[in-house]
Amino acid sequence: MIDDIITYDKTLFVYLNNLGSHEFDFIWIILSNKLTNIFLYIGAVLLFFKSNNLKSTGILVLLISIMILFTDQTTNLFKDGFSRLRPCHDPFVSDITRLVKESCGGLYGFFSAHASNSFALAIFFIGIFKKKYKYLIPFFLAIAFSIGYSRIYLGVHYPLDVISGSVYGIFIGSIFYRFWKRLSLFAKN
Repeated sequence: MIDDIITYDKTLFVYLNNLGSHEFDFIWIILSNKLTNIFLYIGAVLLFFKSNNLKSTGILVLLISIMILFTDQTTNLFKDGFSRLRPCHDPFVSDITRLVKESCGGLYGFFSAHASNSFALAIFFIGIFKKKYKYLIPFFLAIAFSIGYSRIYLGVHYPLDVISGSVYGIFIGSIFYRFWKRLSLFAKN
């Protein structure tokens, strides 16, 4: 059963990865760049600061930093624990992988840190902005999905790496949003 899932995952990866086109590569490289996420969420923090005090914003930034550090490091533990090769390092698919970037990344890829971090941030900010800025919900989700897909497009993660990372990110984002709700009570005073 597991072998069938892995075979399907590799087949789906090859199909999706080879849909790419040189004309659009730059878009997916930009989406996958960590600086894109940083600038996007700096904008979200500034939007938060617009209607909140400095103390609340400081606590928000601290909690986001801890969330990303936690998510990123636990993702690395999963990668080392599962030791699943990235497609670009996998001898069964590396020759038919369309590797868009110069580098592939680390040896292991299960699961995607980009996907887990992006979804953790998206879910966290959706929780914060859901009442005041409802229109941002689809935006945050679209960015997280796009960043996840960019990892397949670029040839550095299998779909299952991205899906698992996304689910993990949703879980972590929800937990940290609950922490935020409790901490924000103190920050308003």
